[in-house]
Amino acid sequence: QVQLVESGGGLVQAGASLRLDCTASGRSSNRFAAGWFRQAPGKEREFVAAVNRNGVNTEYADSVKGRFTISRDNDKKMVYLQMDSLQPEDTAVYYCAADVNAILYTVPITARQYDYWGQGTQVTVSS
Repeated sequence: QVQLVESGGGLVQAGASLRLDCTASGRSSNRFAAGWFRQAPGKEREFVAAVNRNGVNTEYADSVKGRFTISRDNDKKMVYLQMDSLQPEDTAVYYCAADVNAILYTVPITARQYDYWGQGTQVTVSS
């Protein structure tokens, strides 16, 4: 079992930065690959970024590559998403997710691979 709580969302202007935090707790709180997904109104949930269990490997959606950075601190049981150069099209609810079945170097990029999800945090970028 893993419980995930996101924080750090808000309303910013285009070009600004935000950092989203995901706090993990539970029996497997360090033994999972982690991902960030987002869902805009009227759209399906989409992959944003993911990191493997020890933080060595990462993957990004093309739309955020070069602007967003995913990282983790397993000692603190935290996963982060640093978002720079935000654009209005980044407006969405952002979700943190955990894949507890991922092997060490796996970076899952599809929602169905994830077992646990946070409640989401709203990010709104104005033009």
